[in-house]
Amino acid sequence: MQIVASLLIAMTLNLLTIAAALLAVMGKVNLAARRAQLGIGLQAIGWVCLLLSGVAGAGSLGDRLLSTLAMAGIAAGLAYSAMAFDLWCGRRASSRAPAVIAAVMTAGYGIGFQHYAFRVGWANGLLALQLALVAWTLCRQPLTPVGRWRWLLVISLLVQLLVTASRGVLGAFYTAQFPNFFAPHPANILFALAANVTVVMSLAGILLAHREEAARELERLANTDGITGALNRRAWSAQAVAIVADSQRLQQPLCVLLLDLDHFKDINEAQGHETGDKALKLLVQGMQSVGGERNVVCRYGGEEFCVLKRGADPAAMRAYDQRLRDWLAAAGPRELGIPLHYSAGIATLLDQRDSLDAMLRRADSLLYSAKMLGRNITLDDAALESGVEFK
Repeated sequence: MQIVASLLIAMTLNLLTIAAALLAVMGKVNLAARRAQLGIGLQAIGWVCLLLSGVAGAGSLGDRLLSTLAMAGIAAGLAYSAMAFDLWCGRRASSRAPAVIAAVMTAGYGIGFQHYAFRVGWANGLLALQLALVAWTLCRQPLTPVGRWRWLLVISLLVQLLVTASRGVLGAFYTAQFPNFFAPHPANILFALAANVTVVMSLAGILLAHREEAARELERLANTDGITGALNRRAWSAQAVAIVADSQRLQQPLCVLLLDLDHFKDINEAQGHETGDKALKLLVQGMQSVGGERNVVCRYGGEEFCVLKRGADPAAMRAYDQRLRDWLAAAGPRELGIPLHYSAGIATLLDQRDSLDAMLRRADSLLYSAKMLGRNITLDDAALESGVEFK
């Protein structure tokens, strides 16, 4: 009994230390990390309550209250961990099933507390099911690239699942061999040893997941414009060069639209820079809303923006341009109280010898011509040669 108690006390102290360390090490964090912190913290509190219940008289009100709170803390902690893992894998935080299991398990445990075999089998059985669901969350295909940390957590969860399930079976069906939580049964000893090991594995997995997410966020900040959220020029150019090469190799059409928000300086001076920033963000929102996954949008500089449209010929790009103009015509007055429009130039990928730089030079020349013709128009090579303007 003493060895089991010592191992479980050590594990609980480790959990408390980890809960405090995560708050200190992670610093200011996002939703996923907060869920992970809360998950570890609740499990630590749950284990503290479970150990304290051993001090209270067996079957007393204190024992019942502390034990039930312990089950609630441990199960709720697993539910919050499931939410964190979903978020780190690029999915929405969905913990409905683990949360329902946590609620049902806690309620059943409290109601059937006086029946030892029932409460041990019930609690450990549902905790094992909850562990299986959390492991399944990690085994599912992530929606964003993740590292091997998820397999470290899966192994940890499966080990916990096996030892928890074995304790449930012993408590429910072989009660004489498993009279209490600290009984020196091999299953209890194995559970206590596994708990100490998996706590360390879980900490390593959580820290690796958080570091990976922080690295992705730094990369995003390095590649995007801070005001509009569009790609910055450097990141866009790197993607665009590869897209041009692919289009040439596959002999697919490709167009670039270079646009400039008209009278942006006047907006800043008359409405203030905050409204100017909102106008830029609204323009990017429109560029993304009326486009699609095959569009690559960037802030090219100042109030200049660029969109590369894969698989698009000039007619498709003109249709995109018209949708964007219609969207801005409605959104500008509605969102900012001012009209928004732009001048633009369209350049098409000509042949295997064409390049991104050459396309941008042609688009820039057409954009300059559009401004000279009175703004609020878009020109392409054909329009400029024939003298046709279109809005």
